[in-house]
Amino acid sequence: MTYLTPRIALVGDRSPAVRSHARIPGLLDALATRDQLDLDAYWIPTEDAAAPGALDGFDAIWLLPGSPYRSEDGALAAVRTARELGIPFLGTCAGFQHAVLEFARNVCGIGDAVHAEQDPDRDTQVIAPLSCSLVGHEGAVAVTPGTLAERVLGTTRTLERYHCAYGLNADYLDRLREHGLRFSGADETGSVRILELTDHPFFLASLFQPELSGDGTRPHAMIRALATAAVEHAATAELAAFA
Repeated sequence: MTYLTPRIALVGDRSPAVRSHARIPGLLDALATRDQLDLDAYWIPTEDAAAPGALDGFDAIWLLPGSPYRSEDGALAAVRTARELGIPFLGTCAGFQHAVLEFARNVCGIGDAVHAEQDPDRDTQVIAPLSCSLVGHEGAVAVTPGTLAERVLGTTRTLERYHCAYGLNADYLDRLREHGLRFSGADETGSVRILELTDHPFFLASLFQPELSGDGTRPHAMIRALATAAVEHAATAELAAFA
């Protein structure tokens, strides 16, 4: 059987000013030529992602950097769709932040959880300003053994690049953990840098930007893993359709 090319939704407000966005076409080409992982990619603006059924039929969802998003609701809808339907998901930078926010609201029951960038005067900032901005920063990340992150990265220590000023508010760590969110990577101070869901086929998010790894000609391991998960999702869906 010849399987259809997997469809991936690139959710974000595409802009030439966002360096990670500019790298996406080259990374997709490299996945196809270097790794034989050919994806049919569609850019979905956040305001479009908010529409019911907007992400139906995709084999992977990648929530990209570039906050504040034009539609917070659309970004959260992308996370929720992937989480509830078992669609492979990668969230990077702002995608990580909104994965936390969606989980806090819809799984942990923190209905008034907010992102400080959008609601700087609210008290329930699950995503809060970092004590030190990571814009342009590069730093080591310790990866928890036995996690999806370790299997994907193939290491328990990695050096990654950032471009953000907001992160997870540690006051909410225990509650998020109690409801099933797993934190599988941290910086040298113990601050969370990677999260995942253990009861999901592939759900991974990083505060760092794997798009900025190297010179852009070799896709980061997280990006390759998402592409592989998309291929597997498409194959499974096609087999089910013919069963």
